[in-house]
Order: sequence, then C-alpha cells, then structure tokens
Amino acid sequence: MHRNHLLALLKNYQPYDKDERDMYEMLVRFVENESQCFERSLRIGHLTGSAWIVDRERRHVLLTHHRKLDRWLQLGGHADGETDILAVALREAREESGLENIKPLLNTLFDVDVHSIPARGDEPRHLHYDVRWLLEADSAAPLVISNESKELAWVALDDIGHLTTDRSIARMTEKLRTN
Repeated sequence: MHRNHLLALLKNYQPYDKDERDMYEMLVRFVENESQCFERSLRIGHLTGSAWIVDRERRHVLLTHHRKLDRWLQLGGHADGETDILAVALREAREESGLENIKPLLNTLFDVDVHSIPARGDEPRHLHYDVRWLLEADSAAPLVISNESKELAWVALDDIGHLTTDRSIARMTEKLRTN
C-alpha cells in the first residue's frame, strides 16, 4: 500500500499538545481512509509537505510571504502524487527559496497540521493535511523568490510573532526552542 511509509512515520510521531493531537488524529484517519490522499485532485483535501527551515545556529527560520494567502508561512506545497512527504518538503523548499543545500535534521516528523484553504476560482474550500519536517540551510546562501511568494526572509525566532500570530507557526517555534 502506497500509504504505509507515511502511516509508519505517523505511528512513531508524538504530538506536542492537545491541538496538534486533534489534528494528528484527523490526519491519520484521512491517510487511512483516502487512497487518493496524495493527489491534489481529491477535492475534499490532500496531503502537503512543509519545510521548517532553520539556520545552522537555530536562531532563524526561513519564512515566505505567501502570494495567494497573503500571510507569512513556512515553505511547502502539494504532494501531487508523491508518496515520500520528505521529498515533497525538500522539493518545495528548493523551488520556493532557490536554496540547493537543504538537509533534514531529524529522521522523524517535526509537526503536523490540518488547516482550511478558502475556495478560489473553481477550487472549493478544502483541507490541507500538512506533514512538516525540520530542515537546515545556510542563511548566507542567496535566496530566489518564486512566483508563489511576495518575499522570503530569515526571521529571528524572537521576531516571528511580529509577522504572524498563526498558532501552528508559534507551535513550531516553541518546538524548535525545546529541541
């Protein structure tokens, strides 16, 4: 079954708090019950892979000001049929930042999140079942802003709250501080 690898990763994952536990349980049920969970064409929702990219000193995180959502977020995107969600996160991180040398810091998941995406054009409101990885890159390497972003920035952990109040971003920041 093409979902076994992700289900094994999820089985070994421990959510950080009650909110994440609730989303984790939703995500596990979704992957178990939806054979097309990796496909963007599944209109109720689909899997995405995200990159929480830190610098070598673990003092900054690379965030993107997402063009369509007009919010500061971690980099990431749709699985588009790829069943290796780490590969998805790495692909999206490279495409959205121009960075070539990005490496995973853990062989386990870093975070999970389920969030609603508003209807747009012929695409209905749907859910993103987001699987997130802790990655590292050189903050001195040049960045290339993709057409999906308004801006990219290495943001100091203490300054993230000035850009966004998103609970999932705050949760990942807290996790990074305790890792």
